[in-house]
Amino acid sequence: MASKSESIEDLTRFALEAIRALGHEALSYYGKGNPKVKFDEELVTQAELHLVSFFQDQLHAHFPEHQVFESSQGDKSYSHEGKRYLWIYDAIDGVANFQAGIPIWGTSLALVENFWPILGVFYMPVTDDLFHAQAGGKAFWGEEEIRVSPKKDVNDESLLLIYSRFHHQYRSTFPGKIRGLGCTCAHICYVATGRAEAAVIAHETYRDLAAARVILEASGGKIYRLDGSEFSLDDYLDGQRIDDHLLVVAPRTYSEVRSYLQETA
Repeated sequence: MASKSESIEDLTRFALEAIRALGHEALSYYGKGNPKVKFDEELVTQAELHLVSFFQDQLHAHFPEHQVFESSQGDKSYSHEGKRYLWIYDAIDGVANFQAGIPIWGTSLALVENFWPILGVFYMPVTDDLFHAQAGGKAFWGEEEIRVSPKKDVNDESLLLIYSRFHHQYRSTFPGKIRGLGCTCAHICYVATGRAEAAVIAHETYRDLAAARVILEASGGKIYRLDGSEFSLDDYLDGQRIDDHLLVVAPRTYSEVRSYLQETA
């Protein structure tokens, strides 16, 4: 756990303040993509570079010994020094929505101490939705505590959130609504709040999921491989892409939701 000089309260306060400041910075680029191209990579790159630099400045001003996660985290040694804290920052989740002016996107921030999760924060600046949790504690949407759906089964009012090419790879008999909103962290947080029963996610990395994982688990949810085997996000600290498709769900409804998904040949 955090030392007395860097208490969990201080670290959480910094994370919440930083994520709001980062969201405000991101809004200066939001929806300004070139309408003549399908995806404005130049705008997204410019925004991400600025936001990463802005976060690093904020972090080093408050905690100069703390580290920032790189795409491949080579140093995994145990430490009692300030460098035992590692921040995982994902500047823009939902980049296609971000550049096109669609409000479902956000920015995430997680903290690990000697590679044990400490906290996770996800902020959607346009809607001002702030999701956050301390590992082993409660999960919150703003100041309201959140939990996964209490339903023991799914029905025609249930909601399954999916990634963009889901229908090319699965046939579904899910009895409720199926939606793709274009933002993985938002999908996971909507499961954490009980707004959706489950989400199928794909092609993610440790950076993509670090914050949402803490929020989801604090709300009572879990990430599974679609074959039902255990999934450990910490196996992907080296930056490799997660090839497996994953199911985000409350443990009690995993089997039922999974039974509605059949892979295409």
